[in-house]
Amino acid sequence: MIITKAEFIVSNSDVNKCPSERIPEYAFIGRSNVGKSSLINMLANNKNLAKTSGRPGKTQLINHFKINNNWFLVDLPGYGYARVSKTTKKTFQKFITQYFEKRQQLVCAFVLVDIRHEPQKIDLEFMQWLGENAIPFAIIFTKADKLKPNAIERNIENYKNLLLETWEKFPLYFVTSSENKTGKEELLQYIDSINKSLR
Repeated sequence: MIITKAEFIVSNSDVNKCPSERIPEYAFIGRSNVGKSSLINMLANNKNLAKTSGRPGKTQLINHFKINNNWFLVDLPGYGYARVSKTTKKTFQKFITQYFEKRQQLVCAFVLVDIRHEPQKIDLEFMQWLGENAIPFAIIFTKADKLKPNAIERNIENYKNLLLETWEKFPLYFVTSSENKTGKEELLQYIDSINKSLR
């Protein structure tokens, strides 16, 4: 799949005001400094689609982008490390939770994880929550250009070992880099295959 059209539709903090169109929806979420906006812009061939910032926590609303007129890419606020008050964080958490619990159009969540770091408790807990709530998800490892192939494999293995202590199998995952477009084709192909299966 090639993205030929990507348009911003709406931002809000109320899941009930999300678009009512019955087309597949894919949510992107991760820690605040994981490179989510850069990844979204890379996928969409549009460096200005999602707001990127040197300051983590720029995304503070549910952002809907319509892609090729037939599916939604949803940019969700990051969790952890955002320089916002505890009250604001609780508000984020509330509408993120409501989004996942109520949004029937959602077919897959993509949990973004920085490949450079050891498994983070906050990421593992969030994946656990998705699993417990039967929300389909895949992992996207970001910033792969920052490591050598052996280090990438080793870090993914660390995640596998931890998750397989409590999970039957390791979730589907993608290794990506917004800098050199690694993983772009595989990720869009996966989304395309789901879209075709839903027709």
